[in-house]
Amino acid sequence: MIERLHTSNRMSKIVKHNGVAYLCGQVGAGDSVAEQTADCLSRVDELLTEAGSDREHILQAVIWLADMADFVEMNAVWDAWVPQGHAPARACGEARLARDVLKVEIIVTAAIKD
Repeated sequence: MIERLHTSNRMSKIVKHNGVAYLCGQVGAGDSVAEQTADCLSRVDELLTEAGSDREHILQAVIWLADMADFVEMNAVWDAWVPQGHAPARACGEARLARDVLKVEIIVTAAIKD
């Protein structure tokens, strides 16, 4: 069974299927990549909780940066957020994001807790 939460014509914020939660891409507020990353991750935390998961159950993360020059700054926030010993499979690349003010977008897939 597929369960979709917060669904609009364009997308669902969470899709649950076979014990896995797929979150839509999250962007954040703020002027710096550190601020936007922290806000993104706060939103990821909220969606994970709603989906019945948490940081320790993240399987994969895909991170898009508007500028790879922000890689170190984003990683400082990311590294402090990921629980020790629970780093997911991860990819990070550069992409033009939906709005010029956006510096980072994070997409997460996680196992739902038993």
